[in-house]
Amino acid sequence: MHRFPAEMLSTTSRTRQLNGTCVSSVDLELFLHYSLIPSLFIILVLSFLQRREHRKQRDDTSHLLGNRFEIIIPLDLVGTFSNRWSYGLAFGATANKVMFLFSEGYQPLQIPQWAQAFVLLIGGMEVGLSHFPFFACLSSEFRLLSSILGFSYSLIWFAVTVLYITECPHGQFLGRYETVLFYWPSLLCLAFLLGRFLHMFVKSLRVHLGWELQMEEKPFLEVHQAQHVKRLLRKPPLQETKKSWFQTRIYEWDPCFQFPSRMIGTTVLAFICLYLFIVIEFCMFVYVRDELDVFEGELESYITSVNQTGTLTPVILQVKELMSVTKGVWLVTILSASLTCVSYLFHILACYRKHMKRLWAGNKHFLPLKFHNPSSAESVVAIARYSGWQIAYILWGYLIIHVVQSLCGMLIMYSLVLPVIHNQGLEMLQGLGIGTLTISIVLGLMILQVWIAATFFLQPKMSAADRQKPLALNNRKVFHNFNYFLFFYNVLLGLGACLSRLLISCILGTWLIARIDRTIMQNGYEGADMGFSAWIGMLYVDHYHTNPVLVSFCNILITGHRERRLQRAIKYWYLNQSAGSRISTRSRTRWFLLHTLVNNPRLVMLRKSRSGHGSRDFTQILLTCSDS
Repeated sequence: MHRFPAEMLSTTSRTRQLNGTCVSSVDLELFLHYSLIPSLFIILVLSFLQRREHRKQRDDTSHLLGNRFEIIIPLDLVGTFSNRWSYGLAFGATANKVMFLFSEGYQPLQIPQWAQAFVLLIGGMEVGLSHFPFFACLSSEFRLLSSILGFSYSLIWFAVTVLYITECPHGQFLGRYETVLFYWPSLLCLAFLLGRFLHMFVKSLRVHLGWELQMEEKPFLEVHQAQHVKRLLRKPPLQETKKSWFQTRIYEWDPCFQFPSRMIGTTVLAFICLYLFIVIEFCMFVYVRDELDVFEGELESYITSVNQTGTLTPVILQVKELMSVTKGVWLVTILSASLTCVSYLFHILACYRKHMKRLWAGNKHFLPLKFHNPSSAESVVAIARYSGWQIAYILWGYLIIHVVQSLCGMLIMYSLVLPVIHNQGLEMLQGLGIGTLTISIVLGLMILQVWIAATFFLQPKMSAADRQKPLALNNRKVFHNFNYFLFFYNVLLGLGACLSRLLISCILGTWLIARIDRTIMQNGYEGADMGFSAWIGMLYVDHYHTNPVLVSFCNILITGHRERRLQRAIKYWYLNQSAGSRISTRSRTRWFLLHTLVNNPRLVMLRKSRSGHGSRDFTQILLTCSDS
């Protein structure tokens, strides 16, 4: 039974009034502004603790800080392979603010329309500055203090978000727990960061108390990079191991390859933003569906008032059917469009690994010719562009793919399903059979032309091992008549080929719009695809800075230089590791004395004796060493 419009309006209005009366005491946008205060405090503290490696003498007041206060970085987006998932979930905590920026709903300043680009730039910098402590505390060398600061800052964001959700858990579109659906990914990421910072604090405290050894500094050469170089130097196995169907068709894990933190963070943030975008789209669908239900009820009341005898009754029934089909198709294609974009995210990671391995091997044939030597400046900018553009491409690509799939679904419904529902199945089958037969005849004639050309108009094979006949004409007179008479038919056939070309280009272009790793432009126009250019530039930067062979070579040079420098200072270079980075002049002199006396035992007896017991003990030790 259909509800009357008045009942529908009253029910919808009551629901929205109930959900819309909630006013939270927490304004997240205002809190974002105030969060800059503790964010700047944490940045200043960590910057003051950071020591400058090369301090220049300047005639200003900077000498008061000594070698303190260096600019800190949130994370290395090029060569960071540790804490990848921590950084990825830190990016995930920013998902809600990124969606506000994407929808251009967050604007900290009100300025004219022509300056909206500057507003978005300022808004993006503010969002980045408010979430800067998450990354800075994860990457700081001062683990104990940074874990305390990071835990405190994450706890503040977690508490404010939980308070906002508990005060207004429901919404105006989805009803119950709508706010929870929007903010649970960010809460999950913040909870993970709380656990991560707590783990850092416990581990740093145990190191500080001497219960555990301090971890070594970040190595210049990662383990997987060294394994990759060893695999290159090792002889390939004579018989390859048999791969499973999943390894052959889907993905094969490579222990000698790791994705950088940029790719992991981009993928995590893209997943969460795609989820939020789908939820927002579903909210809009619910709103439009309610409005269409009200309009459909009004049409139903009109048909009832005219007793289904009005002149507009057939049109109204078709409109109702169109709305019903559109709502059903749009709802069903949400799942297919979502799965398509999710598969794209995984496929992009697989393509990244495949392209990087090809570049490491010196293979550039998979790239267009104009991208074999890209601009260095554009490649550097591509690193900053890639992550944001990848997320935007996925979101817009989802919407475009959803629209295209909905149109395809509408075509299927009106071509196959509705005729059967309206008892017009025979007419539908007749039309489908005629169309299929027409297309089959056209394709058959095209195939027949190729068969005739291969049979009668080409000379025989020169060798039985040849795969095809040589491109040498035979029966030229018949060929010229064949070419002449088919000229007029191919004019008409070319019209259909042109339309099919346009249709296939539109379908492939819209279907692959979210794939930033593949250009949808034709050969020669790839430079107009800015997303693909950013992808290529990012690949080249990673190739030049994380190539395992190059990094291994640089590691050998650095290690050799470091060892030679230590050996010049102290012959027993391992003493530097045991004594630490700071060695006093007195200690170094004593070690030189020990080295000299051990190599010249007779000098021990000639030493001037002192009244102290330490000198006699030291001399006795040297005598024992010389006797041994």
